[in-house]
Amino acid sequence: MKNKIFLILVFILQVSLGWSQYVIEANEELLPLEKVPQEKVYLAHTGPMVFSGEYVYYSFYCFNAQTNRRSNISTMGYVALVNEDKKYVFEQKVRLDKGLGQGDFFVTTDIPSGNYKLLGYTQWMKNNGLSQVFQENITVINPYQVDQSALLASTSQDEPIAEVIDDEASNTVNTPLQIEFEEKEYIQREKLKLSLVNYKGNLGKGTYSIRVQKKEEIPHVGAMNAEAFAERYRNAAQKINKRKGDSLFLPEQRGELLFGTVTKKGSDERISDMPVVISFPGKAFILKYANTDAFGNFYAYMKKPYNTTEPIFQIDDESEAYQIALKKKRKLDISELKFGNFRLDKAMQSLIEKRSVYNQIENQFFQLKPDSILLSDPVDPFDGGIPKVVHLDDYTRFSTFEETMVEILEYAGYRVNPGGNDYVRLLQDFEKANEQYNDFSALVLIDGVYIPNHEAIKGYNSKKIKSIQLIQDQFQLANKQYQGILAAQTFDEDYALEHSHKNILKARIDLPVAKKNYFEQRYANGSDSYQRVPDYRTILFWKPLVTIDELNRIEFELFTSDVKGTYEIILDGFTTYGKPISLTETFVVN
Repeated sequence: MKNKIFLILVFILQVSLGWSQYVIEANEELLPLEKVPQEKVYLAHTGPMVFSGEYVYYSFYCFNAQTNRRSNISTMGYVALVNEDKKYVFEQKVRLDKGLGQGDFFVTTDIPSGNYKLLGYTQWMKNNGLSQVFQENITVINPYQVDQSALLASTSQDEPIAEVIDDEASNTVNTPLQIEFEEKEYIQREKLKLSLVNYKGNLGKGTYSIRVQKKEEIPHVGAMNAEAFAERYRNAAQKINKRKGDSLFLPEQRGELLFGTVTKKGSDERISDMPVVISFPGKAFILKYANTDAFGNFYAYMKKPYNTTEPIFQIDDESEAYQIALKKKRKLDISELKFGNFRLDKAMQSLIEKRSVYNQIENQFFQLKPDSILLSDPVDPFDGGIPKVVHLDDYTRFSTFEETMVEILEYAGYRVNPGGNDYVRLLQDFEKANEQYNDFSALVLIDGVYIPNHEAIKGYNSKKIKSIQLIQDQFQLANKQYQGILAAQTFDEDYALEHSHKNILKARIDLPVAKKNYFEQRYANGSDSYQRVPDYRTILFWKPLVTIDELNRIEFELFTSDVKGTYEIILDGFTTYGKPISLTETFVVN
């Protein structure tokens, strides 16, 4: 099924593309499009009541709307916060692995008090509008701003809110999973052992989110749990709802979509069949290329994780002046979005003041309780090739890049080109008896930045260069054959700042949200570095994605904080065949 979907999407991308979306030009095109299943999204999160100075943690579940199992279509998800003026506060990109992702966002003091909407979706889901998109009411209380009118004034925007299944209904005897823990009452900073048990084998296998947080004291409708989500989105569209002439948001099955246009500089003339090379600089550099279509548009899919916000787009050809423009994806139409109607009253004042004090103290000691960013699988810029590495400090230093190649590099040098710019060439090693001699130039990079004109860096200060990596294999990029790669790395890794070219665009994009291991407070017996550190956590434990196998027991340890009150252990998630499971247990900290 996965290969079938991929072939359909390849067909879509091979036809003529319009601006930022594909335009359906004939009824015959609808059939393959409708065979690509639509998706739906669930966000398990630590809202819906959140204060300035707090984080909201979330898990991202993306499903095939036809099978209710995790989707293999989109590799990128999106989470957005929208205010009552129907403006985006932010939009985050989330990398998806077989339909799963995770992230968080910090509620800054710049975000005013008010009723907001948390949205979760993929680009493919945008084709069916708001009704397909995950929507959750989020209330922000910002006690640091004087104006609280957004939560005091009356409103007519009352929205029916999805039913939240109560605790008793969430813990029926038919549930394959159970939450087990030892006591119903604990003291401050006491260890709590928590077990998640699958009693029913295959029926309980799946992926779940677990959080332990203080039960909300301010009256508020709870977050939509997995069972309520399944009911609310039971009738979500299973295929796209489009007709001839409609534009289509392209699915991001092969990675995050970057697209733009190439025009002749100073005019609106769009240039077709023009290769565009994209550099993501750094040690683990990434190179991509795309050819413009008949309308001057180029499309590139970023499947590998990148770690720079400033990719560089270039065109080799210097005979003409071209303009490269990177386009933004069109936003979801949120004009019909309706918001919750939470309102403040004086009875909440003491609760708000106490929680705000807790947040201020916690943020003062944040550096002692850091989250750690999980490293993604390392990117191999040479795709399996093993480069020869030359460390220039091991040799006598020469002034220029050209001199360094002449005096130090055994396999590389400049070749005179009577009909144009001189170019760098790497010798072939002729490991294959039938390998043909070629006259191709090498692919040259400095700090991962593609160098179109090799002659322009002849005089580059080689004292800035730390090492040079060489690969002698022949390969192809941007429909052009190259004989090997020469990749130089500078000491400061800052060549991208000074690189210039006639036809270049230094763009800025947002990184996908980082995947993290979240801080878990520990207290040791006796002497402990945290004994004198205040602990006003209201979220005691957060595991975004926990995989349960058949007849499995997973045990966790957590510690209560200095904040007394009733706490909830909340599990939300889905079995491997798409059944939602929601569990809630409570305990008290005295």
